[in-house]
This record gives sequence, C-alpha cells and structure tokens, in this order.
Amino acid sequence: MQITEEEKKLIDGLQVGTESEVVKNPYSGDSIELCPEAVALYDLVKGAEMLGDYRTVEAGLGIFGRNWPDAYMVLLD
Repeated sequence: MQITEEEKKLIDGLQVGTESEVVKNPYSGDSIELCPEAVALYDLVKGAEMLGDYRTVEAGLGIFGRNWPDAYMVLLD
C-alpha cells in the first residue's frame, strides 16, 4: 500500500477483516469487490463523512484513490 507516515497513523487502528466483500455505491447502484484492507478504509471514509470529519475523509480518499483507483471510481468518485 502506498501511504505517507501521516496516513499510516490514520489507518493503524483499522480493524481489517479476512475476506473480500462486494460493496455497492448507494447512489449509482454499481458495485465492486474489495480486498479486506480496502473495505476497512472504505468504512473509515464513509463513517468520517457521516460524522463530518472531512479531514479524515480527504486523507482516506487519497489513500484509497492511489491504491485502488478502479474501486475509487466506482464507489467514491
């Protein structure tokens, strides 16, 4: 995964599962299978968005977009 030291601090506490999951974009209806790390980061981004923590949202989007660009386009663009 391509991350900076600051981004590493953000994701260090994430609980990462052991299986891939299919995640659906609630707006477009498109879906894509994500690896466990991507699922954890996606959940972080969406949770931060709900809480209004836009600094975390932006950091999470940057990490997600660099590491899973195809999934980013389907779910978060």
